[in-house]
Amino acid sequence: MLNTETPSTRHPDLDTYATPALLDAFIDDQTAAVAAVKAAAAQLAAAVDAALPRIRAGGRLLYAGAGTSGRLGVLDSVELYPTFSWPRERAVAVIAGGRGAMFVAVEGAEDDRAQGAADLAALHPGPNDVALLLAASGGTPYVLGAIEAARAAGSLTIGLANNPGAPVAQQAEIGIVLDTGPEVISGSTRLKAGTAQKIALNTFSSALMVRLNKVYGNLMVDLKATNAKLVKRALALTVRASGASEADAQAALAQCDHHVKTALVMLKRGVGVSQAQALLERADGNVGKALAA
Repeated sequence: MLNTETPSTRHPDLDTYATPALLDAFIDDQTAAVAAVKAAAAQLAAAVDAALPRIRAGGRLLYAGAGTSGRLGVLDSVELYPTFSWPRERAVAVIAGGRGAMFVAVEGAEDDRAQGAADLAALHPGPNDVALLLAASGGTPYVLGAIEAARAAGSLTIGLANNPGAPVAQQAEIGIVLDTGPEVISGSTRLKAGTAQKIALNTFSSALMVRLNKVYGNLMVDLKATNAKLVKRALALTVRASGASEADAQAALAQCDHHVKTALVMLKRGVGVSQAQALLERADGNVGKALAA
C-alpha cells in the first residue's frame, strides 16, 4: 500500500477528539510537509539548474496534474505574472477534467492517460520547455500520459510525487519525491502531501525567478502593478531600494508604467526612462549590474 494511502497510526481515534486536540493533530502533522521538502532540496536545486538555460532560451513552464495537485500547478502558474511580470503565455497549466475541474471535481478524469498526453501535446511543447508533472500518489494515469508527451517533444520533465518509487518521479528526467507519509485522514492528500507540493512549487518557481533577475536583493522589483495594492507596493519598494523620497519615487514610477526596476535605475543613476531601460537590457535585467555599469 502507498504511504499516502496507509492509515496513520498516530491518530486512530481522530473522530473522538475534542476540537482543540483535533486542530492540534492537523496542524502538527503539517510540519512533515516542510521536512519532506527539505529532504528533497538537492533534487529541487537540480531541477532549477536544469530548467534555467531552457527558460533563458525562451522556453515555457508547463504544469500538468489532477485534483489537488493539478490545482496547485494552476495556482503556481497564474501567480508568476503579478509577482514577477512573467508572461502568462510562458506559464501554462493543464488539469485533468479541464478548466472546470478547478472548481468542481471531475471524477474519473485522472484515470485517462490518453487525455493527459493529448492535453500536454495541445500546448505544442518543445525542447526549451520545462514540464512539471504533479501527482501525490505518483501513479496518476493522466500525469503519466503528460510525461510521455513532454518527453516525446524533448521537453525537460520534472516529476513531483509523495511516495518513494513513484512512476511519476521515475519516468521524469528529474524526479522529486516529497515523502510525507500517511495522512491524518488516510488518503486525503489535500493535507500535508498537498502542502509539500505547494512549498516545492513555490520554492522551484521563486528560485527560478531569482536566477532570471526578477529580484534585487530580496525585493520583488519586477512585479506587475495591476491593482491599487500593488501600485502602493511598487512605490514602497522603490523608496526602500533607492533611498529616494516618496515624491521622487512616485514621479519616476509614473514615467515608466510603475516598473520598479526601471524606476530604481532612473533614480540611482540619474537617467531617463529610455536610458534606464537600455542599461537594464544590457545587464539582462539585473538591477545590480545595471547600476554598476
